[in-house]
Amino acid sequence: MIVTESVSVGGVRLVYDTAGAGDPPMIFIHGWCCDRSFFAPQFAHFAAGHAVAAMDLRGHGDSGRPEPGAGRYDLDTLAGDVLSVAAAAGFGRPVLVGHSLGALVGLVCAARGRDIGALVMVDPAPITNEKAKKFFRESVGAVAADEDGSWRKKFVEGMFLPSDKARREAILELMPTGPPGIAAEVMRAMGEFDGAVLAKVSVPVLSIGSARPANSSADLRRLCPAITIGQTVGSGHFNMLEVPGQVNAMIERFLSVSNLPGPAPSS
Repeated sequence: MIVTESVSVGGVRLVYDTAGAGDPPMIFIHGWCCDRSFFAPQFAHFAAGHAVAAMDLRGHGDSGRPEPGAGRYDLDTLAGDVLSVAAAAGFGRPVLVGHSLGALVGLVCAARGRDIGALVMVDPAPITNEKAKKFFRESVGAVAADEDGSWRKKFVEGMFLPSDKARREAILELMPTGPPGIAAEVMRAMGEFDGAVLAKVSVPVLSIGSARPANSSADLRRLCPAITIGQTVGSGHFNMLEVPGQVNAMIERFLSVSNLPGPAPSS
């Protein structure tokens, strides 16, 4: 049974779904301009053996949408929201599974030390790709002015392979509809992300790229030699929806071979 819950963080309501039981618990974190439904196949699959949660980041889905301002949509703030949801759900050292922006948010959580057990990055947004990050920074103004969603729709169209079918039209309809000011601030946060944080992560990390990953495997390994790298076949950016069987199998294998910590001792 899926239960929809919420927690307030600094006056911002964060909505999340929970289901299942079992360790390690897992939290699914969506990407830029998306919502918690983007991990529906993984949420359903892993709920059979794990306690799972899928959340809407602030500014997205059913969660609160504070007006853009200093520190309201930076990655440290989003990471704090994820950890607040973990605490509210009673998840000790969860496995974070983040797509695109969500992967960066998970990476910030992972760099904080003992808060999580492992990190899965599904086609992560640019970590080591400085050219892509520069494009993000230079696009902030265009996104902020994108009242009709046309810039965002064109940008999202480039995320698909011609053969991608899963939720394609629904995604193209949804992603350009959020407040442009929020989308712009989150775009800025991705563009300013310091990928060197990957070198500070000590928990197990899996990165699952799409057919056109934003980061090279060699660059990721230079920062984190212990990282596990995977790549899906025949799918663009939304590979967790397009080829969920491939993504689920990689996550399952990663969990089975990783020496994951148990729940943190109570204080």
